[in-house]
Amino acid sequence: MSTNHPTTAEPAPSPPSRPRRPARVLADLTPLRTSADYRRIWFGQSVSSIGQQMTAVAVAVQVYALTRSTFATGLVGLCSLLPLIGFGLYGGAIADSVDRRKLGLVGAAGLAAVSAVLAAQALLGLHQVGVLYAAVALQGGFFAVSSPARSSMIPRLLPAEQLPAANALNTISMNLGMTVGPMLGGLLIGAYGSQAAYLVDTVAFAAVLHAMWRLPAMLPGDGSTPPARASVLDGLRFLREQPNLRTSFLADLAAMIFGLPRSLFPALAVTFYGGGAGTVGLLVAAPAVGALAGALFSGWISRVHRHGLAVLVAVAAWGLSIAAFGLTAHHLWLGLVLLAAAGCADTVSMIFRNTMMQVAAPDEMRGRLQGIFIVVVAGGPRLGDFESGTVAALTTPAVSVITGGLACVAAVLLLTTRRPAFLRYDARHPTP
Repeated sequence: MSTNHPTTAEPAPSPPSRPRRPARVLADLTPLRTSADYRRIWFGQSVSSIGQQMTAVAVAVQVYALTRSTFATGLVGLCSLLPLIGFGLYGGAIADSVDRRKLGLVGAAGLAAVSAVLAAQALLGLHQVGVLYAAVALQGGFFAVSSPARSSMIPRLLPAEQLPAANALNTISMNLGMTVGPMLGGLLIGAYGSQAAYLVDTVAFAAVLHAMWRLPAMLPGDGSTPPARASVLDGLRFLREQPNLRTSFLADLAAMIFGLPRSLFPALAVTFYGGGAGTVGLLVAAPAVGALAGALFSGWISRVHRHGLAVLVAVAAWGLSIAAFGLTAHHLWLGLVLLAAAGCADTVSMIFRNTMMQVAAPDEMRGRLQGIFIVVVAGGPRLGDFESGTVAALTTPAVSVITGGLACVAAVLLLTTRRPAFLRYDARHPTP
């Protein structure tokens, strides 16, 4: 009789482990793949942004050619700033009161009409500076009214987890316009005159109009009931009562007021680097190049959930980069690298701040918050010009740059002390 010995069972083979997905480095294109509406809007905004920057160059060239006055050319910026600030708040209130799609269409059509008027005056040779000033003011007004509507549409087109990637893509679109637009504008103006830039800009708006036309109705709220008339004061009151959103705005103001030495670039080009207009151009372009690079390599953005902490770290990095730039006398390329690093940090801050505003705020308030955002973006840098210029007049340009960057870092530390809950803000559980 044979004896059966018990056998030891072989362990079950473990399931094959999934290969780890490589960490994303380049910008996440998921929003462009998943939403045709967002894809059309992004493309339209990219094309029109390039066209608008071409128009900005053409207006400046025309005004200077007619007046030979840098003061008259500088007034172009003021003509645009006043409508941006004056209509920004009301544009947000209108966006919370009407169909945002229709408002976006009206704004894009108005901007296209202004570009067509600019083309006509150039072709007819009117040589009237007042016409150019009036056109720029109208552009600022149409943009201030329609921009909150366009921005507040994005959270309706994409899920919340794709909004950081979408804001990174929007930053790419904006910075492409700021870098490519002036270059193309200069080439076109040199070859065919200012009217060529205006005509290209007019045609470019067709992409935005097509994108807006294809959208469904975008009533504020859940869209089930006609929206009530929105109040600007209610929007300001809402922001005052929401500590996380308010802190994000204050962080941006700290960066723009204390850490933006844009008005000092001409003086720095001479005293720091012994250069001229070409050096000024490099200094102005460096932050935009850094911002574009930061957006292009933003694949990691969607993996970050502590948006409040990310905003404060990015603003502190901006301030430290600016302060270090102030210490780089006689080293132009090091200074340009530091300015580019500051621009990259600003892009990171902008992406997270926009995402917080889109996710944490209720839909019926998004237009007004975007309107306030326009006022901050338009007014903050101008206050920064005043602050840096005043400190430089009392001390030196170098001292102004260094102290401004350090003041930005000090403001971040103050916000951290006063609003520790902002550091714990989690995008997975957003609270305004």
